Amino acid sequence: MRSFLNRKRFDDLTEQEIIALAISSEEDDARIYRGYAENLRSEYPDSAAVFDGMATEEDSHRQQLIDLHSKRFGSVIPLIRREHVSGYYARTPVWLIENLGLDRIRAEANAMEQAAERFYLLAAARSSDASTRKLLGDLAAAEAGHQLTAENLSDEHLTDDTIVKENSEAHRQFILTWVQPGLAGLMDGSVSTLAPIFATAFATQNTWTTFLVGLAASVGAGISMGFTEAASDDGQISGRGSPIKRGLAAGVMTTLGGLGHALPYLITDFWTATIIAFGVVFIELWAIAWIQNRYMNTPFFRAAFQVVLGGALVFAVGVLIGSG
Repeated sequence: MRSFLNRKRFDDLTEQEIIALAISSEEDDARIYRGYAENLRSEYPDSAAVFDGMATEEDSHRQQLIDLHSKRFGSVIPLIRREHVSGYYARTPVWLIENLGLDRIRAEANAMEQAAERFYLLAAARSSDASTRKLLGDLAAAEAGHQLTAENLSDEHLTDDTIVKENSEAHRQFILTWVQPGLAGLMDGSVSTLAPIFATAFATQNTWTTFLVGLAASVGAGISMGFTEAASDDGQISGRGSPIKRGLAAGVMTTLGGLGHALPYLITDFWTATIIAFGVVFIELWAIAWIQNRYMNTPFFRAAFQVVLGGALVFAVGVLIGSG
């Protein structure tokens, strides 16, 4: 709270401070672009070259601003950064998005330039000082120029074949890291918990007991699947990505798959809860077949047949054991 109150309002900044703020902002943006380039270099060298070029462009603008400051105010530049100014646009730290997909990183970079241009234009419109308005307008034009430079660099380094190749690799990585483990978890959670949940339901006809068994089975299976996935492969050789991400995807989806047909048993009426649970199981199995068809290129009817057959067998076992 104290740091927020200590921030200066943009309207209270002097022209020297505005130039100093622009210098520090350009420096930060260059570092962010170099961070993007470094993160992409091994898998997407052409996109990395784009961000290298954008970082060089930011360095050029920063040097122009430094020359302007030296000419007008001398060589001592005030220390002022984004976090010192209330309402100034923020940048997402590169360490927060280094593991995001290629499309998201490109979108973040585009948003950076658009946010900077928009901020300078709005700030210029609110300023009553002619020289300050001109300075902010020049900065907005510079940010718009950055966007044009990004487009030119993309045209230079990213051919249609390169974009298709990089997008295909990004999609493959998404499948291996998130979809595949998540699908395995959803299948395990949805199918493997059918037997204990419905066996308990038909054996006791007590909805609360059934819910507790379902909750325990779902959470336990989620923890087990998560740790198994994370420990089975560190992703270095297989290229399947971070074991933590894969473990998280498998664990969460396993838990959700089991909880889906356990939650209806919070309803006190046994048959009402059971009929709703039947409907939830149908939706879960349909979702599994859809994911297999959408991301794994499995024919929908074949996927549906396999999932429904497996689910029906486990469900039947649970009902038979519970009824016995």
